[in-house]
Amino acid sequence: MIEEAKKLWPELEWIKDNDLKEKTTKTWALALKRSVLTAEDLNTIPFTLLVPDLKVTFMAHKRAVVHIAKDCGEKMNLFFKDDLPVNMDVLIAGAILADVGKLLEYEMVDGKAKQGNYGKYLRHPFSGVSLAEECGLPAEVCHIIAAHAKEGDLIKRSTEAYVVHHADFMTFLPFKDRLKI
Repeated sequence: MIEEAKKLWPELEWIKDNDLKEKTTKTWALALKRSVLTAEDLNTIPFTLLVPDLKVTFMAHKRAVVHIAKDCGEKMNLFFKDDLPVNMDVLIAGAILADVGKLLEYEMVDGKAKQGNYGKYLRHPFSGVSLAEECGLPAEVCHIIAAHAKEGDLIKRSTEAYVVHHADFMTFLPFKDRLKI
């Protein structure tokens, strides 16, 4: 499963801290092991169940979020320097792991992804944090997983969590709620 996780996520190589990279990879491998979804499924299923007939895949969306978050973090470090530093390793690991819990939330029915029974009780921010903690990821990364979705609106977010949250929602809301002219 480690090799499958590495194939899904070439962006893991952006994480400079080897321990953090290893734990991030291990978390994805654990999710793949426990999931009914395969790595292949992630390249075919839609990234959200909230938009009917969506063609954008889970991995296309997730990788876009990671790239946007990384670019944003680099620009923030360039322009704001020590006034608002962004820990790039934490940011990238958190962006890669933000939706890892969806592998437990979803099930496949007649070749289509659906919310499973587990997902009705525990949304992916909760299951994602559980997987990440089991693999020894630090609180800073678990915080991003917990805070990236609407559940995070109830807490104060770190700078890295704000970046991932906005990268995620700016690549979701236009599919769901945009003004079509």
